[in-house]
Amino acid sequence: MKSFALRVRELYPGCPPDREFEIAEFACRKYSARIGRSAGAKSLEVIPVRLAVIAHIRHTETKYDGLLAGGYDRWEARGEVETAVQDVLEKWLG
Repeated sequence: MKSFALRVRELYPGCPPDREFEIAEFACRKYSARIGRSAGAKSLEVIPVRLAVIAHIRHTETKYDGLLAGGYDRWEARGEVETAVQDVLEKWLG
């Protein structure tokens, strides 16, 4: 998990302090079948790390969870927050 967090920090230097550990913890949770458990993530490839960061941003920096609670299906909600996710992602890229 620590190496995943360090890779997040390396790829996204604008990520708020210590947030890389939250991302890694969630993405790498044992028995979760999350992206951090994949072979690509274990080898710290860019795409799986990016997907974990995007998921984190979606849940913590946007209204995504509220949209789901309000009846949106997952894909509709993702479409609604895509611009906000991309804006945060660009900021975190530094």
